[in-house]
Amino acid sequence: MLYELILISPFMCILVLYFVAAIVSSRKERLKKWPLYRYGLWFLGVFSAVAALVGPVAKQAHVDFTAHMLGHLLLGMLAPLLLALAAPMTLVLRTLSVSSARRVSSILKSKFVRLISHPIFALFLNIGGLWFLYATDLYAAMQQSLILHWIVHLHVFLAGYLFTVSIIYIDPTPHQYPFIYRGIVFLLAFAGHGILSKYIYAHPPVGVTVADAEAGGMLMYYGGDIIDATLICILFYQWFRATRSHRFAN
Repeated sequence: MLYELILISPFMCILVLYFVAAIVSSRKERLKKWPLYRYGLWFLGVFSAVAALVGPVAKQAHVDFTAHMLGHLLLGMLAPLLLALAAPMTLVLRTLSVSSARRVSSILKSKFVRLISHPIFALFLNIGGLWFLYATDLYAAMQQSLILHWIVHLHVFLAGYLFTVSIIYIDPTPHQYPFIYRGIVFLLAFAGHGILSKYIYAHPPVGVTVADAEAGGMLMYYGGDIIDATLICILFYQWFRATRSHRFAN
């Protein structure tokens, strides 16, 4: 019980903080009310992450690779997408005072943020991390070490979120890259994820049975496709809107 509380406490904190910030900022006279659908997206994102860490899926994931893969999709792909669509940084900037918001903006413009938000860097962390997890003995090792288990889950979530916000721009993004550049990076990630799922299907990770690896690989392949299709649709929609606005401006 204590273990589960420690795991989900960060997500419970960001859930409460988000709702408080949204309500507080909505009461400011000069600002519009924070959209209700963003509350829903944030809640669903937190719920997806928590469902991967505690409860039946998380318990089964310790002995069932298919359940582990379901947790990967929830924690590393669906939760990051939903949370990114909830525009948390926009909410932070409109909630803070002007001086504090300027300090946050200066951090967003820093070289460090430029590096970690670069699509190629995020691609390496996200897809490269997954290859390292499943193509080496790391998966077997994380099942034997609680600390390593936490580190891997934290990496999967953060890398998934970082990659998502490097492809689609929902929040203010000082370091922006062209749509075609992000589209190419996304296709590389899409291919890397799909090839990895087939690799898992044919080469089960250490300690995973053939049947379990086949089921997990198929879930990773088709489940990842659904979430990736949503992500690419959003990217193309943003591309279409930007192109249309540019034409009207000219």
